[in-house]
Amino acid sequence: LCALMCLSAGAETPDSQYNVLDFDAKPGGVVDCTAAFQAAMDAANKARGGVVHVPTGRYRFNGVLNVPDNVTLKGVYHYAPASAGIRDKRPDQLPEFGTVLEPYSGANDAEGTPFITLNGNSTLQGVTVHYREQDPMATEPTPYPFCIAMRGNNPAVIDVQLLNPFKGIDASKNQRALVRNVHGQPIALGLFVDGVYDIGRIENVHWNPWWSLNTPVYEWQMKHGVGFLFKRTDWHYVINTFCFGYNVGYQFSKSDAGSCNGNFLGIGADACNTSVLVEETAAMGILITNGEFVAFPGPDPTMIKVDATHTGTFRIMNSAFWGPSNRNAVVDGTGTVGFSDCTFMQWGHNKGTATPPEGGFPSIDVYGGSVLIRGCEFLEPKRQVHLHKGVERAIITENLINGPKDIVKERGVGKAVIKHNVATPRKKSWEEKLNTDHGFRAD
Repeated sequence: LCALMCLSAGAETPDSQYNVLDFDAKPGGVVDCTAAFQAAMDAANKARGGVVHVPTGRYRFNGVLNVPDNVTLKGVYHYAPASAGIRDKRPDQLPEFGTVLEPYSGANDAEGTPFITLNGNSTLQGVTVHYREQDPMATEPTPYPFCIAMRGNNPAVIDVQLLNPFKGIDASKNQRALVRNVHGQPIALGLFVDGVYDIGRIENVHWNPWWSLNTPVYEWQMKHGVGFLFKRTDWHYVINTFCFGYNVGYQFSKSDAGSCNGNFLGIGADACNTSVLVEETAAMGILITNGEFVAFPGPDPTMIKVDATHTGTFRIMNSAFWGPSNRNAVVDGTGTVGFSDCTFMQWGHNKGTATPPEGGFPSIDVYGGSVLIRGCEFLEPKRQVHLHKGVERAIITENLINGPKDIVKERGVGKAVIKHNVATPRKKSWEEKLNTDHGFRAD
């Protein structure tokens, strides 16, 4: 009896549950379902909140949706689904595959109203969004507005696949937004954050070319796309995120509201022209821990680029840099950049159109500001660091070097401490090291 009473007390009342089919939504991808979905969500909002269920089916939208306060729009998935059964097929061949939302509005208007706008305490969960009219074989993708905009306090996007939006999620102008378990292939911009003054959370968001690989649209994405763009936000927490095949993986910039500070753990960028582009950060800084960064395509493949505009603090710890790039990092500006306990490899490959300097590309090229490089390992028998005359301060200590030490300090560098770096005269490449030594041996 007690168990039944507790179960009854904890269960949602029927009045809090709504179904879009009861509001005349028609699955099948032919009939416009905008009004039916909006009516269901408005009814839930009028009842002071509720869950609007969307059964399996493909639903067409000629308009946009506004999820009111305290309302959840929920499909059948309990985790971000895979794209199998949706992509690369004609409409008459598509199966009824889970909950699939198909927007048609906003074509050729990248700054228009987003397809779905979330408000205070509202949630989008358990759906796939598929833009049927986006052609992977087009020379350029068709611009659309953001697929999702998150506004108000505590909006959430959970267990969602954004298969092929032009722009994915605008997680700006909100407080404490949650983006969790979201996968897909946004083409121009994956996730955008700006104007957030209370801690936001981004967890397990992966952008992969599951919709379109080796197509003209993917080539456009490689030249122009950005996986994650952060501007003003106060202590964003970003955990287990990844992107593949963009011009820039993670970009940190400045808006009229300011720049970013945050904690980034377990992030990655693969096959990007630039894995991380830092134009500006806040004074209290950005901390990246346990990252992996790979750059090999493009005119000047580089994992980390810190521009001359940078004045803040940017730190990377316990991260891996690999892929046949030109340089692992290029640092400029007047701010502070630190690398601690990182592994660097596969630089100096003279790829793209960039001209290598005399002596070859270094792993880390520093043109300005202050830099700390401590406790790292350089696996190539090539130049490790080049300090140019614009550098204000540098500390390069206690690093392991495979091959002779080759750290260049130009005349005109402000103050530099370079000591206790342990090198070996054995000029072995990282491949030789792995295949013959099975690890580093001290001489």
